[in-house]
Amino acid sequence: MSEKVTATNLRARVRAEMTDEIKAVARRHLATDGANLSLRAVARDLGMASSAVYRYFASRDELLTALIIDAYGAVGDAAEQAAAEKAKPLEKWLAIGHAARDWALANPHEWALIYGSPVPGYSAPRDTVEPATRVMLLLGATLAEAHRADEVAAREPLTGRFAEELATVASAYLPDLGARVIADTIAAFFQICGAISFELFGQLNNTIEEDRRGFFDYQLRAAASLAGLIA
Repeated sequence: MSEKVTATNLRARVRAEMTDEIKAVARRHLATDGANLSLRAVARDLGMASSAVYRYFASRDELLTALIIDAYGAVGDAAEQAAAEKAKPLEKWLAIGHAARDWALANPHEWALIYGSPVPGYSAPRDTVEPATRVMLLLGATLAEAHRADEVAAREPLTGRFAEELATVASAYLPDLGARVIADTIAAFFQICGAISFELFGQLNNTIEEDRRGFFDYQLRAAASLAGLIA
């Protein structure tokens, strides 16, 4: 019995190592080919027949999904670790944003995969949704913490049809806080991702060259202020 379990574990370990190797090669292809991945090209770099790669990933889309989930997981891990090291909501907010930017600068092609142009012909499955929302939910939790600690400036109530729609979302996730936190979280997340992408894709070239981190910090604080977050 023990021999059978050992053999099973060995096969699982070999499969996991091969899966990781395929994904590593695919990430290198992201740098040269973008999301236009070819399983045949990945197999060639690995010295494998393309049919062998299909035993691990049934299609290009399945491989893309694995890369996307890994990327969301990595930036989520970085943001959560950074936030855990801070005490006050504003400190956590800034740490989350800077961690996301630092990860993006270190992994530009993976950032482009998850926050760049949609991949032609690819439709992300449901299992990408939870990983994709980790950073946004972390911002929301930080903002909710600030609301409950009365560290948010008073502002006018939200109005408009969108406020009614977000109130429905809030009733499921933050019934004690309402639509404001949901609206501010989504808006801030979009601002932060946009700021990172604009920098990463060259929009700051010939404008800000020496202190882009400082400018990003300014944008993070502006987003925090818009959300009513105070020191």
